[in-house]
Amino acid sequence: MEAMYGETTFKPEKLFKVIIIGDPTVGKTSFVQRYVQNSYKKDYKGTVGVDFALKILKWSETQTVKLQLWDIAGQERFTWMTRVYYKDAQGCVIMFDLTNKNSFSNTLKWKRDVDSKCSLPDGSPIPCMLLANKCDLPHRQVDHMEIETFYKEHNFIGWTETSAKEGLMVNDSMRFLVEVMMRHEGLLGNISLDSESLKLTGPVFQPSKRSCFC
Repeated sequence: MEAMYGETTFKPEKLFKVIIIGDPTVGKTSFVQRYVQNSYKKDYKGTVGVDFALKILKWSETQTVKLQLWDIAGQERFTWMTRVYYKDAQGCVIMFDLTNKNSFSNTLKWKRDVDSKCSLPDGSPIPCMLLANKCDLPHRQVDHMEIETFYKEHNFIGWTETSAKEGLMVNDSMRFLVEVMMRHEGLLGNISLDSESLKLTGPVFQPSKRSCFC
């Protein structure tokens, strides 16, 4: 059943396809597990090709959002399949490891890959969020200002530090992405992501021995 509000068709249930990409071992699978199941597994098994997960959000009294999450392998041997994996994606998470400088440098390669293969119906790039994972670990190799400059220069919708292990900024960052996708679909009316909404560029977490704090 659908309802009409002005020229926008309102569907009580909305499905979005979101791709999660980045180098191997940056924490993509752990992030998805934390977000969907609120769990964390210490044993690491690399993703082969692509894994799928579904997250159902009760967005409001009248709106349910289903997120189809595509956790895409970062190994070079799987990148030739990205055009197939990216098809019909409406949102994107590009992740790197704060303790691995090379994984940060490679986010530009991932962003260019997405931009060359995906677009919204109006031809604009799909919204991409940059996540700096493993903020609970010391000895980080990428500083705040470097990420801040990078995200602005390369048309990301926002960025934040996250810890899939500690569950920090996992739900908040995904809610931000959903808001942006909903806005692109015309499902938020005149609501804008301004000072009243989550700003993903802050706060910055300071690592300690056990976790990170804002």
